[in-house]
Amino acid sequence: KDFRNEGMDKTHNPEFTCMEIYVAYKDYIWMMEIVEKMLEKISLTVNGTTKVKIGEQEVEFKAPYRRLPILDAIKEYAGVDITGMGIDELRETCKKLHVEIEPSMGVGKLIDAIFGEYCEKHLIQPTFITDYPVEMSPLTKRHRDNPNLTERFELFVCGHELANAYSELNDPIDQLERFEEQAALKSNGDDEAMFIDYDFVRSLEYGMPPTSGLGMGIDRLTMYMTNQSTIQDVLFFP
Repeated sequence: KDFRNEGMDKTHNPEFTCMEIYVAYKDYIWMMEIVEKMLEKISLTVNGTTKVKIGEQEVEFKAPYRRLPILDAIKEYAGVDITGMGIDELRETCKKLHVEIEPSMGVGKLIDAIFGEYCEKHLIQPTFITDYPVEMSPLTKRHRDNPNLTERFELFVCGHELANAYSELNDPIDQLERFEEQAALKSNGDDEAMFIDYDFVRSLEYGMPPTSGLGMGIDRLTMYMTNQSTIQDVLFFP
């Protein structure tokens, strides 16, 4: 059970059930394959078919799912290429796109705001949004081909996030630098930025194998598989 004080609507409940798994010596590509096989099996078991009615949509849970890097998604749906943009350029782009922003927002939050405004609503069929910029993913290993990106995916279905996964960051030096960047954002007024967790950094110094980790919202998955319109209808004690 998790609790996040982030408000409440048809698809969010502050207290929710989350499945977390960590697998040593695997990466986010392996985790994508596991997730799509798992959801295909769940869909068949619950509904007898991989095609599931969710509201007005028919969603196909048969693997494989589309894999779309987040910067490509923004290019596709917002019509702008934000690759390599700094904070000032991103602020200007948000203004042009009429995306609401706060003065405390850093690069990661600005990219997330554009993505949320322009992309999420189009992601009806299961889609892995991948390769998030480093600024959006303080606990994630850098991408093997591009150090400005990370090995992370979020799975979107019907315009909402269903799962979040990484190749976990296991380099203590890189992790401390990321925490320091988060602390700077926090001091600038970002309430959601992380603090410096020195215990965690020290643990990484002792050693952590390459690992893939996943978090999946079980209540929202239950909503989808049983075609319920509100999350309160699938909670045992709403």
